[in-house]
Amino acid sequence: MAARDVVEQQDQPWSRQRLRSTNERLLLARLRAHGSASRAQLARETGLSKPTVSSALAALAAAGLVREAGTHAPERGRTAVLYAPDPAAGYVLGVDVGRGWLRVAVADLDGTLVTRSDVRNRARGSAAMADLLVTTARRAVADSGVDPAEVVHGVVGTPGVYDERQRRVRYAMHLPGWGRAGLFDRMREELGVPLEVHNDANLAALGEYTYGAGAGSRLFAYIMIGTGLGMGVVSEGRLFTGAHGLAGEIGFLPWPGQPEPERLEDAVSGEAVVEAARRFGMSGQLTAKSVFDAARQGDPAAVRAVRLEGERIAHTVAAAAAVLDPDLVVLGGGVGHSVDLLLRPVREHLRTLTPLRPKLAPGRLGEDAVLLGAVATALGTARDLVFERRSTAS
Repeated sequence: MAARDVVEQQDQPWSRQRLRSTNERLLLARLRAHGSASRAQLARETGLSKPTVSSALAALAAAGLVREAGTHAPERGRTAVLYAPDPAAGYVLGVDVGRGWLRVAVADLDGTLVTRSDVRNRARGSAAMADLLVTTARRAVADSGVDPAEVVHGVVGTPGVYDERQRRVRYAMHLPGWGRAGLFDRMREELGVPLEVHNDANLAALGEYTYGAGAGSRLFAYIMIGTGLGMGVVSEGRLFTGAHGLAGEIGFLPWPGQPEPERLEDAVSGEAVVEAARRFGMSGQLTAKSVFDAARQGDPAAVRAVRLEGERIAHTVAAAAAVLDPDLVVLGGGVGHSVDLLLRPVREHLRTLTPLRPKLAPGRLGEDAVLLGAVATALGTARDLVFERRSTAS
C-alpha cells in the first residue's frame, strides 16, 4: 500500500481527525521551512492528494494560520494562488538578562522582531531586577501594538542554570540575589506569559546556529567571554545541556593561578583583561573595551594583555576540542567583540597546546546573540501552542 494510501484512507473518526491534524502540520511545516507555495506544489512535495491539500489549507486559513501570499503565473496553465504561514497568528517574547544590560524583544511567528527595548540594568537586587524585567517587557508589548493575549510564550536568557525542581537560578554569581526561589514564578504571574528560563551561553549558541556563524554546522561550540565565561554546544541543530543542564559551564574548570588555584573564568573574562593590563603598566579608568582599543593603537601594555588573553582562550578552545571534537568554535560575548585582535594569538598558542585544531570564527550576532537565541527557542514552543489553540477553536 502506498504511503499516501496509509495517510489518507483510514476511516475511523478518531483516525480521520488525527490525520487531518497531521496533514495540516505537515503543510505548515513545509511552508515555514521553504516559503510560500501553491496547492499543486504542496501536493507534489508532500505526496498528499490535491483534494487533501485543498482541504487542509482551507482549515489552516479558517484558523488564521495561513494566508494567501500572492499568485504565480506559469508560462502554461492557470494562475495559482500562493499560500504562506500568517506571522500574525501569535507572538513571542525574548529576554536577555545581563549584568550591564536588559534586552527585550517581541517577535511574530516568522521570527521577525516587531519591537525591542534595550535598557541599562542598574538594579541592585533581585526584586528590582524582576521589576525592571516585567516593566520593560510590558512596555515592549505595548510599543509593538500587539494584543498581550497574543503573546503566547517567552524565553529568558540569564547567567547560571535554571533549576526546575527548586524553581530558581543557580550559579549566577554576577547577579546578586538572582537565585532566589520563586522569582520567575512571580514574573510569569505578573506578565501573564509562560516563561522558560535558559542559560545565556546556550541561547547565544542557538542564536548563532539559527541566524549566524553556526548555520549548517554539524557540531559547534559557542564560547561566551564577557563578565564571565560560558559555552553552548549545538549538535545536529539541538542544544546539548548534559544530565543536569550544566554542560558548557567551563568557567568552573580549574586554572593554576598564583598564589592560589583559580577557576578558568577568573583567567578568561573582561575583568581578567583589565587586571592583566594593569599588571603590565596601564593605569586610569580601564575597561576591557578600552584595553582592546589601546591595543589597536599599539599600546605595549595593552598588546601584552590582549595576547595573554588570547593564550588563555586557546586553553579553553583546546579543552572544548578534546572533549567535543567540534567542526567549529565560535567566539562571542563582550570580549568576543574584539576577536579581530584575539584570533591570531589564539591560533598561534593552540598550535603549541594540541594537535586538535577546530575551525575558529567570530560570532556574527554580537550583543544580540542571546536575545535572538531566546526568540528562536520561544518560536519552537509558540508555533505548536498557536496551532493547538487555533485549530481547536476553529
